[in-house]
Amino acid sequence: MNSMIQSSPARTYPSLRAAWIPLAALCLAFFVEMVDNTLLTIALPTIGRDLGSGTTALQWVTGAYSLTFGGLLLTAGSAADRLGRRRVLLVGLAAFGLLSLLAIAVHSAGELIALRAALGVCAAAMAPITNSLVFRLFDAEELRMRAMTLMIIVGMSGFILGPVLGGTALAHVGWEWLLVVNAPIALIAWIGVRLGVAADRPEDLTGDALDLPGAVLSITTIGLACYSLTSGVEHGWASIVTVGCALGAVLALVAFVWHERRTAQPMLDLMIFRSGTVRGAAIAQIGTSIAMAGVMFGLILHFQYAYGWSPMKAGLANLPMIVTMILATPISEGLAKKFGHRVACLVGAVLLAGSLAGLAWGVEHGYLAIALFMVTLTIGLRTVMTICAVALVAAMPENRTSIGAALNDTAQEVGTSVGTAVVGTLIAVLVTVALPAGVWSSDLVASFFTGERITYAALAVVVGLIAGWGALTLTDSRTAEEPH
Repeated sequence: MNSMIQSSPARTYPSLRAAWIPLAALCLAFFVEMVDNTLLTIALPTIGRDLGSGTTALQWVTGAYSLTFGGLLLTAGSAADRLGRRRVLLVGLAAFGLLSLLAIAVHSAGELIALRAALGVCAAAMAPITNSLVFRLFDAEELRMRAMTLMIIVGMSGFILGPVLGGTALAHVGWEWLLVVNAPIALIAWIGVRLGVAADRPEDLTGDALDLPGAVLSITTIGLACYSLTSGVEHGWASIVTVGCALGAVLALVAFVWHERRTAQPMLDLMIFRSGTVRGAAIAQIGTSIAMAGVMFGLILHFQYAYGWSPMKAGLANLPMIVTMILATPISEGLAKKFGHRVACLVGAVLLAGSLAGLAWGVEHGYLAIALFMVTLTIGLRTVMTICAVALVAAMPENRTSIGAALNDTAQEVGTSVGTAVVGTLIAVLVTVALPAGVWSSDLVASFFTGERITYAALAVVVGLIAGWGALTLTDSRTAEEPH
């Protein structure tokens, strides 16, 4: 009996060091989800040549993953709160690793798109649960904040490093191996979760039946909403496809709200939005993701096209964001402890808006000016993202933490879609619809800089209003624990 107790993973840990096995495993799982978002971006031209696919098919290679991933987050979080968080995560990791091996057998664009969609499903089963489980590894509020901070650093680093890692790998191996490498990583993460994360107790789960109509309506709403933003950039905002998807998303949302308010066991209890913490944290997270996606997308174009840098050099130019993600921990934690969540997030919102306004000026003043505002932007991102993620999950009932984490991730996914759509649309309208290959003319570069100035100025206003609005509804709590 004693040996069984000793071999069982601890429910909670006294320090980050004591929890290194489950913490490393959960961070690794989150890293592989996030890096897979951008890893293939750099390989699209090579994939197009190898599979003989056109531009639309290549767009779906990345789009299929993000659509299934974003659309299923709430459903996966809801299922985890019922079936067991560790159980669902282990299944998701196993399926993600096994499916990644199938990349070797891909011979057409259609097969690759189907594989990417399936990987998005598995990633959706992993993302909200990794955040939820990290939160539950510790009882101490300070440790929860630091663990969530570490998770965000690792995840965002994966998102930013995707093109760099992909570009480096392509110099030595085929593009298929960019997916196959996920298999051993998923296996290591699976072992770490199995050894270090305690199984859920029945009292930590909800006994409600899975709300299948709610799941279908949520998937339809989020999927159509995200695709309508992508379609607006690709087909035009007045096209039948875009308008049809947008109307479909609105109708599905109305049906979802109607159903959730009337069913006895809702997937997402809408009463939680009466909490200013839940509502404000979700809104602020949308703002942070609009800022990050807008800057990432805009600067990738800036470095590669306006400066003529290689994909690898353009990826390395984002290092100030990664370094600041790591070094800004004392700043975000210090702001939360000294001023409380509301004021700290307001400071973060001001940094976001100010940095975007600074980028509007800096794009014509060289890389050092851009790097400076990348640093201040990342401090704002770290502050708002960390505080809101911890506050939102903590404000949920104990048996609903996975749906809380899923709500947090869904807000970020929606913000990412909006940010990318805003920048893509404004660049298309203000500069050029088709980005020419090779070295740009001085006139086109000047036009691009003008378009960037307007784009970042517009983003500064939008992000400042959204993130600031969300921050104002938070409490003055100075810990990671929000009152229920």
